[in-house]
Amino acid sequence: MEHPGEEGRAGLRVLLIDDHTLFRAGLRELLERRGIRVLDAVGDSAAGIRLVAEQTPDVVLLDLRMPGMGGIEVLRELRQADPGVRVAILTTSAEEQDLIQAIQGGARGYLLKDMEPDELIAALGQIVAGGTSVAPELTGVLAKAVQGETRVAQVRSAFSDLTPREMEILCHLAAGRSNKAISRVLGIADGTVKLHVKGILRKLAVHSRVEAAVIAVEQGVCDRDRQGEGRH
Repeated sequence: MEHPGEEGRAGLRVLLIDDHTLFRAGLRELLERRGIRVLDAVGDSAAGIRLVAEQTPDVVLLDLRMPGMGGIEVLRELRQADPGVRVAILTTSAEEQDLIQAIQGGARGYLLKDMEPDELIAALGQIVAGGTSVAPELTGVLAKAVQGETRVAQVRSAFSDLTPREMEILCHLAAGRSNKAISRVLGIADGTVKLHVKGILRKLAVHSRVEAAVIAVEQGVCDRDRQGEGRH
């Protein structure tokens, strides 16, 4: 039986690195029946890295959990040797941390072993065409994680916009001090402290001094010496 697009996949060359023998053999047969050339299928990480260098496959399908050198470490080795190598993680893990580490490590795909064969083939085609493919059920997880990273980056950028005095007051907020206590420690008017606090909230895009204090603590921008200034 022929499958849609089989002719266009005839030149696709794939290398498998997975320590599960039965899965490796089954996947190899599935891919070859779809007109994809499997250069090799190995269960040893070091052997896989060597074969990738020797055979330069179009896509490397890489297991995440393997004894010895795990998939993320193999990914980094492959990317260091050849930044242009296309690697797709093929795993049972739907954990957010695994997905983020793989994408940050340069993986061009994060696919699940229980996905439909047609979905896997389509993903390989997308990767070879220069795209990135993530298992459909994980796109929401990826989007959430990316939004979280973007927010962290925005917050860190906002800290650089704070003046030295605003940063000083922020650290007093992080230490739980009131405006009156801050004005007494810094020797400035209570109204001046309020103006600085208003500026801090605006620059950090938060609505309360508590939120600003929490962000300062989470990001570790205030050392203990600074938080402890003024205590006697």
